[in-house]
Amino acid sequence: MNTALIPEEVVQIGESLIRFVDREVAPIEAANQAVLSSERTIFDERGRFTAEVEALRRQVRMKSAEAGFYTMLGPQEIGGGGLGPLAAVYLNAVLSAHCGPGRPLIHPVVIPSPFTNGLSPVLAALDPSLRDRYLPQLGSGDKTLCFGLSEPDAGSDVFAMKTRAVRDGDDWVVTGSKQWITNGPYADYAMIFAITDPELVAQRKGGITGFFVDTKWPGFDVVSTIPIMGQLGAEIGILSFDGLRVPDTHRLGQVNEGLKVALKGVNTGRLGLSATCIGLARWALVQAVEYAKVRKTFGKPIGDHQAVQILLAESAAEIYAAETMLVDCALKLERGARALAETSMVKLHCTDAANRVFDRCMQVHGGMGLTNELRLEAGYRFTRSMRIPDGTSEIQRRTIARDLLAHGVNF
Repeated sequence: MNTALIPEEVVQIGESLIRFVDREVAPIEAANQAVLSSERTIFDERGRFTAEVEALRRQVRMKSAEAGFYTMLGPQEIGGGGLGPLAAVYLNAVLSAHCGPGRPLIHPVVIPSPFTNGLSPVLAALDPSLRDRYLPQLGSGDKTLCFGLSEPDAGSDVFAMKTRAVRDGDDWVVTGSKQWITNGPYADYAMIFAITDPELVAQRKGGITGFFVDTKWPGFDVVSTIPIMGQLGAEIGILSFDGLRVPDTHRLGQVNEGLKVALKGVNTGRLGLSATCIGLARWALVQAVEYAKVRKTFGKPIGDHQAVQILLAESAAEIYAAETMLVDCALKLERGARALAETSMVKLHCTDAANRVFDRCMQVHGGMGLTNELRLEAGYRFTRSMRIPDGTSEIQRRTIARDLLAHGVNF
């Protein structure tokens, strides 16, 4: 990524981040290659990370936290580093471009998502009296978190959720389920959102409240993992709540205003996800360019064939456009600009473009591109899946169009 618009201190953090990965994480991966090299040993028969893999991920989280990387994007008010959208974009892209896909101790262990693990912006709504109890555990990487908003019938349409929370004295009783919850099968704590005023929900004017929950409390259950795109296991899971009692002190923000809490940091989160995809795409293009120089057919390197050159050139153009969009949008958010359409354009373009880049780079490698050994197929699966979470490509198009119709062409 072009560093001309990136503050020097952020570039230096990126350099330190790569040194950390090479010096601290890579040796752990090498020492445990027998476990980490295959999904058959990464996951157990239930589709969950094995105890050994979970322990390794915890070790890396805590090393990252000790080095200051794990919480550097968290809000300062709850103990994070307070780095903004521009840093989030740059650091996620740099990490992905250096490490590539298919490394279970890297993504999102070293730099967590704003909504899963670490010092999530959502935790700023946690009652101050509880912060000393929970935030040090989460900030150190010792304990992990999940974000429960989506349901089987409520993904893009949040107001279609069915999970309910009813007040009972000093507690709330939560009943329902959540689906597609990243880190759900492993989390120590969960941020759960439920309907508390059905009439407001029917009017699409609020009526949803957030709660901070200990996953060991009675009534909280992990139903299963959800393996996707050829994987034998998953980070994603289904949660259910049957009479789960949550003290009112564990409410996240004001009653019926949970969506405001849930969406805090969503723009930075979408940009971070987009940057991860484009960083991986850059990694894939590097592999394809190097391969095109050494693989020969018909007596010359395949890079001399126009058909291969077109694949490489189109991929480079898409990456350059995507990185330019990322930095421009991040700068707008840094300045406090609204940037709603721009954020959706970035998420739409970066996830779609990264998927196309991986497809082309696999094609450059021919049969070798299909093998697990080169990790290109792992990147292809990952980037394809990222066109759905944090708002599908179709929802992003709708957001862009509605913003254009309401506010004009102002980007």
